[in-house]
Amino acid sequence: MSTAQSAIPPEALRLPAPEPGWRREADVVVVGSGVAGLTVALRCEAAGLRTVVVTKARLDDGSTRWAQGGIAAALGEGDTPEQHFDDTLVAGVGLCDADAVRLLVSEGPGAVRRLIDTGARFDTEDTEEGGTEIALTREGGHHRRRIVHAGGDATGAEVSRALVEAVRAKAIPTIENALALDLLKDAEGRTAGITLHVMGEGRHDGVGAVLAPAVVLATGGMGQVFAATTNPPVSTGDGVALALRAGAEVSDLEFVQFHPTVLFLGPGAEGQQPLVSEAVRGEGAHLVDADGVRFMTGQHELGELAPRDIVAKAITRRMREHGTTHMYLDARHFGAQMWENRFPTILAACRAHGIDPVTAPIPISPAAHYASGGVRTDTRGRTTVPGLYACGEVACTGVHGANRLASNSLLEGLVYAERIAAHLIAGHTTAAERSGVADEGRRPAHESAHESAREPVRASARVEVLQAAEDRFAVQRAMSEGVSVLRSADSLRTTAEALDALRARAADAEPAEPGVDTWQATNLLTVARVLTEAALAREETRGCHWREDHPERADATGARHIVVTLDAPTHTPRLRRTDGTTFPPTRPHD
Repeated sequence: MSTAQSAIPPEALRLPAPEPGWRREADVVVVGSGVAGLTVALRCEAAGLRTVVVTKARLDDGSTRWAQGGIAAALGEGDTPEQHFDDTLVAGVGLCDADAVRLLVSEGPGAVRRLIDTGARFDTEDTEEGGTEIALTREGGHHRRRIVHAGGDATGAEVSRALVEAVRAKAIPTIENALALDLLKDAEGRTAGITLHVMGEGRHDGVGAVLAPAVVLATGGMGQVFAATTNPPVSTGDGVALALRAGAEVSDLEFVQFHPTVLFLGPGAEGQQPLVSEAVRGEGAHLVDADGVRFMTGQHELGELAPRDIVAKAITRRMREHGTTHMYLDARHFGAQMWENRFPTILAACRAHGIDPVTAPIPISPAAHYASGGVRTDTRGRTTVPGLYACGEVACTGVHGANRLASNSLLEGLVYAERIAAHLIAGHTTAAERSGVADEGRRPAHESAHESAREPVRASARVEVLQAAEDRFAVQRAMSEGVSVLRSADSLRTTAEALDALRARAADAEPAEPGVDTWQATNLLTVARVLTEAALAREETRGCHWREDHPERADATGARHIVVTLDAPTHTPRLRRTDGTTFPPTRPHD
């Protein structure tokens, strides 16, 4: 049997790519190696499911390791999940799915403790009784100190280290340097695996397929759709694009969080920019203009620790008022010792660019940071495509609403990864009981996670128009000009026209050569077009979506999620609105 990419149902799209030249089988294939992906993999492997991890770069090179601030959880004295719940809802500006948030905050403390049991070492502090306890800090939007951190400002790196070491210790099969291309489906439209391209020589090389009845997308963000971002170069929206081509629903894509304090490297700086963590403000740093005026005073009850959308808007307004390209973060009063002990990573990054925060304010400006939306899931991580799951930044659980609360991202990755694993394990156990097989871990892959084989079937699929590699930069500049912090109908329409022109030009030109650069450029364009259409449809200002031509919230029409699918024949985004803030089931009979 050939595991051809044409095994996708007719209504789907696929990237132009060679036929798979190799294959392997599993019960679960996890795409991504951040906190969400590796947590799923470890839990599934421990339960006997044959698990394969596919990652775009090295195992330890995902977005998680770039996270500075920490993980939010109600672990401190006097703090409660209910208080965390309230702060999350306020940050989400009336668009959070309350049920999803309640699961996050109630299961969060236990998930953090299990991460510690896996080997993560968080910063501690001495107690009055002579012992130690987890050190907690505070970030924007939080009324309590509830952020656990590691290495001062290197939490993501520590979380990644612990999980990667655990995966390697368990010898979980891993395919590194592999770009996931498309979802494979069986005759009933259920997930049957993925196709992927391995970059470079090794055990696997070129285009291949991993057959599995369950695929978990944990591919991270899409920050590279903008010219300036805190995201690493691998964050090209591959998971969202793959899901759209497979017919899955995405939601809330218009809500892109622009981190307010990113190190300003000049007006023409592009690519990944150094982040100055919100924890710096949590420890007492001040936002000031060139004259040293603290402009956040009086704008919000939490001042510099207001939710990120409010701070980013305030910085942008002040920049426009002063005709400048950046503001400043002043933490000179910390002193050298505090900088070196609490924020060594940020201190090093600043000094590498000729700025010493011990003696001078840090120039900052907002930059694309986090996608609050993504592939729509339920509370068990299930998407609208049977057998396809998503967790972490690539997913939209409804937790973040219109604006993510600081340090809820790693927590969401942990909690919802565990929920996906629990669901897969329960199905695995049920299948074993029904078949009467005692040693489930030894059973063939097609009999373990589900009751029957999910073999791909040969069917026609529309082939996507492949963009030229250089179109990546045209997409990024168009998005940064028209779909950045400030948006309007005119800017959004101009951007939509520019993106449509890029696709039309590619359709009329000599076909581009399939390869990593052209696949990534195509993924970026797909995500950019859907994001722009959703932003154009949301005619209000809410959270991190700021419409200059609609500056107020429109609760009568806006307190709803915009859900998008991709029409394969026309490659046109199809939009609909939910009835309220609670997502409808991803399965019709749920």
